Amino acid sequence: MKKVYTCFTTDIIHSGHLNIIANAKKYGKVIVGVLSDKAMIRYDRFPTISFEERLEMIKNTKDVDEVVKQDEVLYDEILNSIKPDYVIHGDNWKQYPQSVIRDNVIKNLNKYGGELIEVPYTYNYEIAKIDSITREKLAMPEYRRKRLRQLLNLCPIVKVIEAHNGLSGLIAEKTIVEKNGDLCQFDAMWVSSLCDSTVKGKPDIELVDISSRMRTLDDILDVTTKPIILDGDTGGQTEHFVYNVRTLERMGISAVIIEDKIGLKRNSLFGTEVEQSQDTIESFCNKIKMGKEALRTKDFMIIARVESLILEQGMEDALNRAFAYAGAGADGIMIHSRQKTPDEIFEFCKKFREKEKQIPIVVVPTSYSSVTESELISHGINIVIYANHLTRSAFPAMRNTAVEILKNHRAQEVESNIMPFSEIIKLIDEL
Repeated sequence: MKKVYTCFTTDIIHSGHLNIIANAKKYGKVIVGVLSDKAMIRYDRFPTISFEERLEMIKNTKDVDEVVKQDEVLYDEILNSIKPDYVIHGDNWKQYPQSVIRDNVIKNLNKYGGELIEVPYTYNYEIAKIDSITREKLAMPEYRRKRLRQLLNLCPIVKVIEAHNGLSGLIAEKTIVEKNGDLCQFDAMWVSSLCDSTVKGKPDIELVDISSRMRTLDDILDVTTKPIILDGDTGGQTEHFVYNVRTLERMGISAVIIEDKIGLKRNSLFGTEVEQSQDTIESFCNKIKMGKEALRTKDFMIIARVESLILEQGMEDALNRAFAYAGAGADGIMIHSRQKTPDEIFEFCKKFREKEKQIPIVVVPTSYSSVTESELISHGINIVIYANHLTRSAFPAMRNTAVEILKNHRAQEVESNIMPFSEIIKLIDEL
């Protein structure tokens, strides 16, 4: 009997999947691959049920003869192992970025004479409703909040990009690129106080209060599903911080990062050019402890940001603080630097990892932007935040457009540099 292979990336079996299986059965033995959790997040579909539950669901589906685990988004390994006579799939994967996977399947089938069968994609009201419910489920606080911890267990490094409103959140959510035959995307979003203040035309001195920051979070939460890390500045007074972490936890935010400074907050990139003071270790540890005690779940993360290298207090001070904050219950340590190379960051990571093997390390390579993610991974770093790049790229583009319109007294000259609105609104899902 000939072998027919298909792979599912779903938490719910609907009529479309049953149609694929029914067509597959006409050609021989039906083998269904279940994409692993690790592979599913690369495919832009975070699972809402466990791999074991998905496996059992497929096993109990009519006409399925065998179920296997597929560990990679691309099919090289699984097709080399099974060598099915046929691979069957809906014809909806002809469009980018799924076309990368289709090309990979064809390449592998051609190696041994296998054949690709494509059936018309099933799309009806029932399937549309299921897709909508699944997307809405991923956006619910109880699912979104815990996703950062899940990502830390699944990814060699969690890639985070800044978002400052709903539209930039959609860009962070939906941007997928193909590189060397693989699909790449961001895992989470960073809501920065610097960018949040900047888009409101305000200085980055904690002038934009937490209520306004939460309105920004609401805008992003409304239209996205990926986890959010909030830049919490200093956290404010401990009593206020305790109250705010409960609110953030309830909203579905995954983590807050607070820095160990006191007084008027100034942006870290100013370093010692402006007057900035660090909190005492004891006081900041108490803030962490009080915040942790206020939480109602184990999902929400409080990450401590060490400013010692920024303020030129030395490596020993940075390490002493990091170990103390970890001991106080911090769920991660963010180490910041404004040097042009990552050398002092790597030195910190090496010495920190000698004692703390598991606690996540977070970096923001704004000033040392040439460092690669593979280098960060090799030094034990778990989260990389591209902290202000969408805001920084939007500003010159908008200013240049304004200048050109003023210079030419019309808009024609800028048309080649701006996106048609019909393309922008494709990002926005209709209900």
